[in-house]
Amino acid sequence: MKKLLFIRYRRPGSVDAGGEQGTNTNYNVLCRLLGEENITVYYIHEEQSFKKMILGGFSILINFLKGYYYGLSPHKVKEIKTLATNYPYVFIDRSIFGRIAKVLKNNQYGGKVITFFHNVESVYFAAKIGRYMPWRSVVINCVTQNDQESCDYSDIIIALNERDKQEIEKRYHRTPDILSPVVFKDTYKLQEYPSALTQQKPVCLFLGTYFPMNVHGILWFTKEVLPNVDIDLQVVGKNMHELQPRVKKYENIKIFSNVPDLRPYIENADFMLFPIFEGSGMKVKTCEALMYGKNIIGTKEAFEGYDLNFDKVGACCSTKEDFIKAIKHFSIHPCPRFNTYSRDMFVNNYSEEEREKKFAKIFSD
Repeated sequence: MKKLLFIRYRRPGSVDAGGEQGTNTNYNVLCRLLGEENITVYYIHEEQSFKKMILGGFSILINFLKGYYYGLSPHKVKEIKTLATNYPYVFIDRSIFGRIAKVLKNNQYGGKVITFFHNVESVYFAAKIGRYMPWRSVVINCVTQNDQESCDYSDIIIALNERDKQEIEKRYHRTPDILSPVVFKDTYKLQEYPSALTQQKPVCLFLGTYFPMNVHGILWFTKEVLPNVDIDLQVVGKNMHELQPRVKKYENIKIFSNVPDLRPYIENADFMLFPIFEGSGMKVKTCEALMYGKNIIGTKEAFEGYDLNFDKVGACCSTKEDFIKAIKHFSIHPCPRFNTYSRDMFVNNYSEEEREKKFAKIFSD
């Protein structure tokens, strides 16, 4: 049986953000293909106390300058190089660890190195890090270097969508070998799905971690759209309590931070609201909403990489006026809270089984 070394950023948590959810999906798919007993996991980043992190700040900076992303170090790369000799496959779950691929290939590793691009990291971090942050250039240079090394030294690179494919070709002169859109483990298989209609004053749910692109989107929405519509807005996600001081003047917003189970909030929502304007890759929250059969009102960025009929899934909005019009339309014209089109699109295109078909080709030799 084929054995694989799976390199991931950190251990799964009780509340994982989109990137880690994608990592969990890759691990699940590989376990189904190869058997969990044939996969060894190496964790790059270990949780540290704040004091230890501060004390190690100088070495972290030096590693960044040398091209080792946060958590990675020459010592860990050496460990991985030794470990890898026992495995015909090394799966690097993020292109920010391209240094690993480079060291393996420069030391005559004879197996196959596979790197998964969750984003084009140079684009993603340029949007994530504030323009005037003093460490911005250090981080962006590091991730750009690792993206390039992932392209130069991996046997197979996997990207999410056509946009990322074109960006990788333009920046790094490598064409991804496989395109595999965001998928999600199907945890919503019911005998009977909800039949209730949306309410005149709908409950609209924003899902997301407290993160620059999410914060920008929800603050824009509360300022530009919320005063013009009659809705109950719920914001649910990791560390979203940090947003509370910035939206406390709005009475019709409720924030739920670090909840252990998103399902009750998603099921209770009439619509998912995704006013996201920046980013790379694809939005995992959109895939999750499709799995639950939700109506979705979002931007082009929220739907990037998904092949959907926007009129059937909800609405694709570009401006303040678009959002207001869409929300008012659904307030006046109730529709089923459970959107069968969304659910069908998920099952047929964005479940883990679809990625399993793509990954199976890697191990067919």
